Amino acid sequence: MIDRKKLNKEQLFGLLGRDISYSFSSGYFKEKFAELELANHEYQNFDIQSIEEFPKLIVQQKALTGMNVTIPYKEGIIPFLDEIDSEANEIGAVNTIKFLNSGKLKGFNTDVFGFLNSIKPLLERHHTKALILGTGGASKAIAYTLRKLEIDFQFISRNPSNEKEISYEGLSEEIIATHTVIINSTPLGTFPETDLCPDIPYQLIDSKHLLFDLIYNPSKTTFLQKGKEKGAKVKNGLEMLQLQAEESWRIWNR
Repeated sequence: MIDRKKLNKEQLFGLLGRDISYSFSSGYFKEKFAELELANHEYQNFDIQSIEEFPKLIVQQKALTGMNVTIPYKEGIIPFLDEIDSEANEIGAVNTIKFLNSGKLKGFNTDVFGFLNSIKPLLERHHTKALILGTGGASKAIAYTLRKLEIDFQFISRNPSNEKEISYEGLSEEIIATHTVIINSTPLGTFPETDLCPDIPYQLIDSKHLLFDLIYNPSKTTFLQKGKEKGAKVKNGLEMLQLQAEESWRIWNR
């Protein structure tokens, strides 16, 4: 249950990342605070060039109560936290920070909640194998979710570093045919560079495929456009982001 007395205190929330002027989160939470008549609440973008700037930031911002974390700091933030939720620890990435009353910082991952509830209604019986494009912090939450859904997956990387990853050049006709869920967890195609997209053989995509892009700006990336042209189901990351934002809000206020 949300403590209404706590909500009426001055509280600062924010998004930690690099080059995040495009972000949805600030506008989303500003609207939320207005709807809830929380005049003493504020949400800001904290755009830092290095994660090493984080300790100084939190010293300067005394009113901080909670933060979201985005590219490229979902993994790098972990050493700066005092506690990590068991699920976030297993994933190996954090996208939500709660500032505890004790002064300690605790990390959570709400990407799993957002992705699971966004993709699950689209899954069909033949969606048994997936390709995860990219190997950053967001991809770890995707992999964790796919395990929960009992969907086998393969990471695709520009520079494979272990046996669990293959290169884009290694995407054969057989791999594309059998892996009917393809998830873009890279930033390729994000505004303003909307003409970019992951380098996969789109000519092999068909109506059995489901393409999911974590990007939400633009609403239809080149990755999704190319998939739709081949008859695939497509979905962007907006609902996932909304769901994970609401889960963050719940964590901050419990």
